[in-house]
Amino acid sequence: MAFWTYMLLCADGKFYTGHTDDLERRIAEHNSGGYCKFTSQRRPVELVWSETFPTRAEALAAELSVKKWSQAKKRALIAGDWKKLSYFAKPPKERLSTSLETNGENGGTATVRTERKTVRVERSRETGITQ
Repeated sequence: MAFWTYMLLCADGKFYTGHTDDLERRIAEHNSGGYCKFTSQRRPVELVWSETFPTRAEALAAELSVKKWSQAKKRALIAGDWKKLSYFAKPPKERLSTSLETNGENGGTATVRTERKTVRVERSRETGITQ
């Protein structure tokens, strides 16, 4: 018997993560309402990701892990974008900012790649002004 961990996209843009041994039945229950208070108030829901596991314990462990993830990390998982998933798996202080500012590492210097050239951006530690 297979078990699934799944993620639903609710009508309000929030995600619901769960696990089951019958994915089709569970999705129908979520969409009919009454099964789960969270999804009943956010219908319709759409299945956006699922993964099979050999045991219920493994499916539950995956559910509990994915539930804690940020929206950005969940969206990367749904898209199968492993580069973004890896990026969002890092604590925010360890990520290089995607803006022109840095996260405080490397002495306030970041290298930002644009389509045409690489630009070096430095930020003054005293004023915080980007130069």
